[in-house]
Amino acid sequence: MAAALVMPITTPVPKEYAFKFDQKSPTTYDQHVVFTGPYMVKNDASGKLVGRSPGKKIELVRNPNWDKSTDYRPAYLDSITIDEGNTDQTVASRRTLNGSALLCCDAGQPPPAVTKQAVTNFKSQVAIVPSGGTRYIAFNTKSPPFDNINIRKALIAITDRNALRLTRGGPFVGDIANGWIPPGIPGFEEAGGLNQGADQDYLKNPSGDPAVAKKYMLAAKQQDPKLPISSAGMWTGTQKFLTIATNASPGKETAQVAGAQFAKLGFKLNLREVPQDTLYTKFCGVPKQQPPICPNVGWFKDFSDPESMLSATFNGKNILQQGNTNWPQLNDPKINAAMAKASVIPAGSERNKAWAEIDKMIIADAPAIPFIWDKTITLASKDVNQVDNGYYTTQDLNYTSLK
Repeated sequence: MAAALVMPITTPVPKEYAFKFDQKSPTTYDQHVVFTGPYMVKNDASGKLVGRSPGKKIELVRNPNWDKSTDYRPAYLDSITIDEGNTDQTVASRRTLNGSALLCCDAGQPPPAVTKQAVTNFKSQVAIVPSGGTRYIAFNTKSPPFDNINIRKALIAITDRNALRLTRGGPFVGDIANGWIPPGIPGFEEAGGLNQGADQDYLKNPSGDPAVAKKYMLAAKQQDPKLPISSAGMWTGTQKFLTIATNASPGKETAQVAGAQFAKLGFKLNLREVPQDTLYTKFCGVPKQQPPICPNVGWFKDFSDPESMLSATFNGKNILQQGNTNWPQLNDPKINAAMAKASVIPAGSERNKAWAEIDKMIIADAPAIPFIWDKTITLASKDVNQVDNGYYTTQDLNYTSLK
């Protein structure tokens, strides 16, 4: 509850003011919003919002009831116009870099090609902060042969995670992920920082290690002699494993590169591309419909706490029949018990250490291939002093100013 109250989407509202609007169904409060900070959506004399055209723009103006002497925020800008409906990120990004008094892009990262151009030619107009999240390729641990831990370790070992990261733009868009607590989240350093997972040979080489992959393929064959694995450690089965991927860039390129990595061990994928929301609502987020491989999943922070990063995604007790985010369907009793114990430890070093140990346990179970700890890249015109907020990882308009 306390964590929810400090989220940027949470604002205290006087009940005596909002109650009358909430009596209608649906509520009309969104047309009569209370603003407590330095800015507000433009409204008329009655308090009704007139500065918002859904899908087009939002006009923010100074709040006349805001008292600068009682607030730490400088609020340099006199007005802010948010242009909505900019679905072409390439156009929006280039317009910002070459324009005046513009910021971009609240809807997501600039496309890889634009990002590369920006960090190369417009360095002073780029800001980068850790996103607090991990992108990964999830194995369905309930679906053979991915229910075999050695198969999963072999596929992690063979995968060139640098190649996966390149599909999203390369080194400047994030560090290679080796574990599940990302930079900026408590427990990250206790888990080993950027080197978490380094004690596992299948994660040591981000470019892939064929020898280690072969070792685990042969271990899987020894564990289950019926598996179609040759003496060279190659998968000889003819089945094509259904893989549900997004049909949008850069996710679809990530899925294609993943297929090329798995092919190094003889695994063939039946790659099916669908819209991103369909990927979750009909396939990867529905255990009964979940394919063997989901190559475009990721989890990003709501709260700056390791439990929020690991419990929803790897706790067996959190597997839901709809809207599931434990995509590997990992259900390890030891991990479940450790999470239950760690969840009640107060914030601090002891809690961080407990969740760092859980991070290591998850790594040892090899439920997925982590490949990037994202960084958020934002762009500004050359006449803007942009300031990014590390908590919600985008520009903070309370501190941004014009040169």
